[in-house]
Amino acid sequence: MSCSTRLSPAEPRSMGHRRGRAAVAAMLSAVALASALSLPAAAATQATAASPHGILAPDHVRRHIDDARPLGDGRLTWFGLHMYDAQLYVPRAFNAANPAAQPFALELTYARSLDGRAIAERSRDEIARLKFGSEAQLARWLADMAAIFPDVKPGQRLAGIYRPGSGTRFYLDGRFLGEIADPEFGRAFFAIWLDPRTSAPQLRASLLRPLN
Repeated sequence: MSCSTRLSPAEPRSMGHRRGRAAVAAMLSAVALASALSLPAAAATQATAASPHGILAPDHVRRHIDDARPLGDGRLTWFGLHMYDAQLYVPRAFNAANPAAQPFALELTYARSLDGRAIAERSRDEIARLKFGSEAQLARWLADMAAIFPDVKPGQRLAGIYRPGSGTRFYLDGRFLGEIADPEFGRAFFAIWLDPRTSAPQLRASLLRPLN
């Protein structure tokens, strides 16, 4: 991706340089924000096939879903930048038409370093866009996510375990991070990826499409 700034005949060169640096800084900030745990705007979203992490679900997933198996996976890119790979683990009897009716796990393997607070804030914004939760719930969920979500580095895996009617548990590289006990949060949070109104419909289709 390139960025250029054209000076007008009357514009001082130093001012143009400052504006150019500001434009680059704004672009980098937008990339960092858009690549958080939740999803960027649909116009900037692409999903491509990614390799599955393995045939068996990780231990921290099978701890909650005995017969967990990988269903589908996908890669999120933003203007050509690889943000993360996503893998959905589900029980053997899984109805993709109604994901929230069953337990499942979504694991993201990050390709970029991201700030945990930014992950929480972007997640809150996407939940609000999907019209889940009251203002009070959104504020409480943001505080809960900010307390749990860590800063992540390339190669690290952040997993969320959805349990219908119960809390949502989070793991980093298999290590338990914490739980958000509100059952309504789980439905709202995973809707970021699995709701038909998601900002990334291609990624949703990849996650809900069984692996060959």
